[in-house]
Amino acid sequence: MRTVALEEHFSVPSIVGRIDKAVLARRGFRPRTLPKDAPNPLALLPEIGAGRLKSMNDAGISVQVLSNSGAGPDLVPGADGVAMAREINDHLAKAIATHPDRFAGFAALPLQSPDAAAKEFARTVKELGFVGVMVHGTTEGRFLDHPSFDPILSAAEELDVPIYIHPHIPPEPVRQAYYSDLPAGAGRVLETAGWGWHSETAIHVLRMVVAGTLDRHRKLKLIIGHMGEMLPMMMDRADKVFALDIGHLQRPVSRAILDQVWITTSGVFDEPPFLAALLTFGIDRIMFSVDYPFAADALGRGFLDRISLSPADMEKLAHGTADALLRLKPGKG
Repeated sequence: MRTVALEEHFSVPSIVGRIDKAVLARRGFRPRTLPKDAPNPLALLPEIGAGRLKSMNDAGISVQVLSNSGAGPDLVPGADGVAMAREINDHLAKAIATHPDRFAGFAALPLQSPDAAAKEFARTVKELGFVGVMVHGTTEGRFLDHPSFDPILSAAEELDVPIYIHPHIPPEPVRQAYYSDLPAGAGRVLETAGWGWHSETAIHVLRMVVAGTLDRHRKLKLIIGHMGEMLPMMMDRADKVFALDIGHLQRPVSRAILDQVWITTSGVFDEPPFLAALLTFGIDRIMFSVDYPFAADALGRGFLDRISLSPADMEKLAHGTADALLRLKPGKG
């Protein structure tokens, strides 16, 4: 069966290597513990060619939707950030053009310059054929509910493509309050993939609901990964506890999320969280993803092979919903 994976990553070391190391340190980038008995995912990131295609083919993955990973133009202010975003997006466009039936793209944006970011957003969709953008966590401590980002949200509505909200390293005050005074490696994992990433992305979405951002941008489409970033198990409670304090909103919290948010399976290949997502979001809002190269394509394929769904629902999960949401060309894959 055709299979689309849409939280799959790449990097361009020659471009992001220009980011000031002091900026990276302030944002919290630290060395990670690399696997000893498996490929180094950081080494796999830059390659968009034979090696990546072999991994996809071996796992029966038809299409990857690619996005810049880690450090990017959102860390760079002004004209330099705008130029860096353009370079990264042009690099990705060339890679997609080499294998247009196998790759699609989410744009990277210079988020510290929202007006320029909205223009780059439009350029990547209209000229490069990208299918949306990916935003990594907060920008200078601000979530997308901040009014400065309205040009980007409006661009997403006008272009009718989604914004994928991906986790990022927590800002320094959050790191100090919640994740400090722990063994170095364990603290780094707790603040990122072990917990912090997922709670932050859930907060990101919830802020956009309770701030009224989703009410003001009713055509905005959001995607989040990792089986819903903890939201499936918390939406019913959110409705109950917010009920007395959201008179300013047009919809209950869960209704706003279910109206405007899609989720992916990226990096979470276990049945219990999938069942929670299925029971809350429904099969029409869940899309397959792997999180390559931070998760192996083979693990994603094993998950698809293991779960029990009707043929029609499996088709939606594997590619149908992604094809419709991203308007992927029929020939891709």
